[in-house]
Formats: sequence, structure tokens, C-alpha cells
Amino acid sequence: MNMQLVEHFNWGARTFVMGVLNITPDSFSGDGLVSEAETVERATEQARGFLAAGADILDIGGESTRPGSRLITAEEEVARVIPVVTAVATLPGAVVSIDSFKADVAAAALDAGAHIVNDVWGLRADPAMAALTAERGAPVILMHNRSRPNDVELDARLGGSYLGAVYDDLMVDICAEILQLVETAREAGVPDDQIIVDPGIGFGKTVTQNLAIINQIDRIKALGFPVLLGASRKSFIGRVLDVPVDQRLEGSAAASAIGILRGADIIRVHDVEAMTRIARMTDAILNAPADGGPTAK
Repeated sequence: MNMQLVEHFNWGARTFVMGVLNITPDSFSGDGLVSEAETVERATEQARGFLAAGADILDIGGESTRPGSRLITAEEEVARVIPVVTAVATLPGAVVSIDSFKADVAAAALDAGAHIVNDVWGLRADPAMAALTAERGAPVILMHNRSRPNDVELDARLGGSYLGAVYDDLMVDICAEILQLVETAREAGVPDDQIIVDPGIGFGKTVTQNLAIINQIDRIKALGFPVLLGASRKSFIGRVLDVPVDQRLEGSAAASAIGILRGADIIRVHDVEAMTRIARMTDAILNAPADGGPTAK
């Protein structure tokens, strides 16, 4: 399905909220919907709740990207997500993104009514993905990712995390590598106004590197593309605050608020109602006139 980002989203006017719908039994965030007979009904109800709470995009994924997770086949992933995409895409006002790095899954999801492709490997994992997004006219989210499946640190309480990669200069390297992802998309025929970039919080970064990236999102914003920040409930928050995944709302809120301050256009979140309020409040503060506006009578 062809969707023009520039027509649907007025970038800079406010922060947009992406709600996460995990159709997985092993989501790191603990909110995955196991693929059972009632999954479609449960996912649709969750999507309705997200939309009512202010979500602008519903991100549907069928394969966990948590450190140490099991890889699944495209066929298994399609079986998990397509019934949900089909149902959710019919909801009034729903904009659906498919969270997958496999071209076969993305193609099936676009056929089922999805609008956006959210690729955690930035078109690098499947050689057919770039051409697919270009041919379909689908907007694409390109995520920076230096994670290595074998470099994982597991903690029974705080969850798993990828070990950090070595960067010569963290932000210079990440910006350069994001531009390489953009060039791949361009060469396939994806226009610039159909590209969103994501610094890939948690994917091949240490705790300190994740914090530094959030605090310097303005440098990624300066590349000239809308920026998505996905920090919600991630393990770096657990390690900073020493809390398990079900106690990371405040840390997620702080990360998102700073990200918005630094220029993030979209926040990808699990706690949609709370995070939408945080985004709206942060936007209101940032957009307030410096002189306080007219004096109330």
C-alpha cells in the first residue's frame, strides 16, 4: 500500500507516538501476545486501546529482537503477524508498520494493509527488502544496528543486552553509517521523503553509549530525516535504575522526553497512554512562547 509520509505527518508540528504490538511469545518487554487462537482478538483490542490513547502508528512485529532470542522462519513470522495486520489495518485511523527485516514478511504485510516497513537491520539483512519498499512505494524506517547475536550479556533480573561495539567516534560513526543505509535505499529508488531513521538504541551499544546517543539525537536529526527513538523499557534503563522490565516507565519517560527535546519526531513505546501524555506535555513546553504569551485578564 502506497503511503506518502509528507502528506500524513506534519514533521516538526508535534511528536508522533508509535505503539508496539508484539505478536511473540518471547518479547523482552513482557507484553508479547502468544500466537494462539485468541491472538487476533486480543491484538485488535490492544490496538483499539492504543489508538484511543493517542497512538499515531501501530508497529506489529512477530519476531523478538531481544538479545538471545530465537530466530524464526519467514513462514512462521507470516503466520504470526498477517492475521493481526489484516484485522488491525481495518481500524479507523490506523496506520500500521510491519516490524520485520524479511522481504517476504514485509510484502505479505503490505498486501494485508500495512503502510510502513520498520527494518531493524536498515535493509541490510535481506537483499530483496530495498527493492520491495521502492516498488511498493512504502515508507521505510532504517535502524542503525551493530549488534552481534553471539555478543550478548544475560541477566535473569534485568534481561539481556547486546555488548557494545567499538566506535572510533560514537556519533560520527553512527551518523555516517545511517547515511550509508539511506544511500542503499536511494539506490533502490526510495525517495528521501519516504525515509525515517532510527539510531537503534540498545543494538550494539553499551549503556553509556545509549545514553549519549539520546542526549545527542540532534546530530542525527541534522542528517535531514525524521528521527524515531525506540528506548521504551530497554535494558539500559534497567541497568541505570536497577529495575526489571515492568518497572521502567519512569526511565522510559525520561529517555523519551530528552529525545523529544533533542529532536526526535517519533517515540516507539509500550505504555502508549502515559507516553502520549508525556510527549504532549514535552511538546507544550518546547512550543511555549519565550515571553509567556499574552497576559491573562
